[in-house]
Amino acid sequence: MPKIIVSYVKYVDYASTKFGRFSMYMIFIMIGTLLLGAVTRNILGIPLSWTVEMAQFTITAYYILGGPYSMQMDDHVRMDLIYGLYSDKTKAKIDVFTNIFLLVYLIVLLIGAISSTQYAIEYGQRKFSQWNPSMIPIKIIMTFGILLMILQTVSTFFKDLATSRGVSIT
Repeated sequence: MPKIIVSYVKYVDYASTKFGRFSMYMIFIMIGTLLLGAVTRNILGIPLSWTVEMAQFTITAYYILGGPYSMQMDDHVRMDLIYGLYSDKTKAKIDVFTNIFLLVYLIVLLIGAISSTQYAIEYGQRKFSQWNPSMIPIKIIMTFGILLMILQTVSTFFKDLATSRGVSIT
């Protein structure tokens, strides 16, 4: 494989690893937020209106930023009924083909995310609730996570292409 592709794979995999490992710790933020809400509501008698929504935002960032890392580690859900019977080279050929569809889907998703983020910024979009938080931060995280997923999909495509040809990038 050309050096530029090898460098691309190296840097994208590095970024996916860093953001994925960062997002792994967000589960503790979510648990802490929900625990705070439960303690203040049930023990102190002071209900906090923002804890459930904050936990929702945190878990959303968790899975959006963790998706590319999951893909890189090959830990995503897959139907292995027939796929598991194939050799690594054949699996890579199938993955090269299916990654093209994933990429098209993610590009359409990114276009929608960018539009949604622009709307949130332009109109100061807020979630209609008692807490009334701004939607801008989670929309930016969503757009960035989808972009990172596209970059990781291309990286995975190159790795699968190399494997299908009998060579290794990493």
